[in-house]
Amino acid sequence: MEAKGDMSAELSLRTERLQLTEFEPDDAATIVRLAGTREIADTTISIPHPYRLEDAEAFIQAQVPRMEEGSAATFAIRLAAGRQLIGVVSLTKIDLEHQQAELGYWIGTDWWGKGYATEAARAVVRFGFDVIGLNRIYAHHMARNPASGRVLERVGMRREGVLRQRVRKWGRFEDVVVYAVLRDDVP
Repeated sequence: MEAKGDMSAELSLRTERLQLTEFEPDDAATIVRLAGTREIADTTISIPHPYRLEDAEAFIQAQVPRMEEGSAATFAIRLAAGRQLIGVVSLTKIDLEHQQAELGYWIGTDWWGKGYATEAARAVVRFGFDVIGLNRIYAHHMARNPASGRVLERVGMRREGVLRQRVRKWGRFEDVVVYAVLRDDVP
């Protein structure tokens, strides 16, 4: 299948319990409160701690141009009932030549263990295959965060290996586990 790459028509996704939408400027304070917890920053590569309002505002402002240029598709994860923001899910490093992208996500700690990360990730994987036209979607998680690996397995990803001491977080080298799913893997 030819890579589609045009994401402009798809600005929101719905699942049974969630709405995945574009960000709104007033989401910044909620992102700070959610992503600013040490638990979120501890197992993510790109979220600093402390997480400031300026960080959240810059993150939100960066999403529209990234979507327009086709390098990323990042969604606010909202509860369908009430539209409360609970996290973020994205496809980044979109490479249309090789038809692949990286999946990333985080969910506020109040919503851990309720299946929201899996539900959001599954919708974005489907979006990557059906709308963008990808063939492969990959993801990483720190080895000491096995819950993230379970999310990846639930969305159909297979473990591909471990990159030993791949990243350094807070002065400590971390092993990273790599997963991927191919278009042909998804029924």
